[in-house]
Amino acid sequence: MTPSAPSARSLYEQATRAAWVGLLANLGLGVVKLVGGLVGNSFALVSDAVNSLGDTFTSAVVLFALKVAQKPPDEEHPYGHTRAEAIAGTNVALLVIGSALAIGWEALQRIGSAEPAPQRWTLWIAGANAIIKEGLFQYKRRVAARTGSRAMIAHAWDHRADALCSLAVLIGLAAVRFGGEQFHWADSAAALVVVATVLISAGMVFRKSASELMDSQASSEFVEKVRSIAASIPGVTGVEKLWCRKSGLEYFVDIHIEVPPTMTVADGHEIGHDVKRQLQSQIPTLRDVLVHLEPCPKDHNCQQPSSSSGSN
Repeated sequence: MTPSAPSARSLYEQATRAAWVGLLANLGLGVVKLVGGLVGNSFALVSDAVNSLGDTFTSAVVLFALKVAQKPPDEEHPYGHTRAEAIAGTNVALLVIGSALAIGWEALQRIGSAEPAPQRWTLWIAGANAIIKEGLFQYKRRVAARTGSRAMIAHAWDHRADALCSLAVLIGLAAVRFGGEQFHWADSAAALVVVATVLISAGMVFRKSASELMDSQASSEFVEKVRSIAASIPGVTGVEKLWCRKSGLEYFVDIHIEVPPTMTVADGHEIGHDVKRQLQSQIPTLRDVLVHLEPCPKDHNCQQPSSSSGSN
């Protein structure tokens, strides 16, 4: 078992727990808002309910993807199954975009028609939802910072978007309720605000998930951290190439390190193992590291280490 395995397992546990919290919260809020919107004559609240129920489905898919991502490598998947999270993210984003467009079309058709004023208590539902969603945003943002999960980051900002949606719904409901018939359009307008926010959020999730599937380079902060650790290993005179790709909650690294050209194969091999061990011990989200040795260029000041670095 690699040094990163226990820490990686802990990260998956945190992400899974956060996904369950989001699923249960969205399911409860979705049901309350759907009933409240239907009984209280608010299409904006119904639209917000569909958004929350869609988030429930999203959380369920992420839970399944997190379970698949933890499966060990096999003959057909020698790199593991960590990309399951990104695949789930792209598909869910497309479903959310489709549902948002359908709601938006319905809102546009209703915006010119007079509708009964919503009940006063629907304002309390919208207000409570905004507070709860902001709380979920703060919670999942902290989990995302610890785990590095892009899906969790996307979910966190989705909760922030939902909180803003609920605020828009609250304003729309208040305008219809207290402004009279001349503001009957405000409920549908609030629904359109919800739709626009959901489309932006889903678009961001799709873009980030698709970027991960395309093996884009990891963030500059992560790359520099890997470079700094590798360069600090005795015997390493430089880092020639460094490719880091994110896959689910974990990373894969391909690194070319420079060593003195007069070094023996055995010593160079041991330095390569030192680099891999140190990277995986200091960065718990590293699934695997591929180290390639390069001779230090003649124009660099390459010094042969006095002894093997295998003691690190």
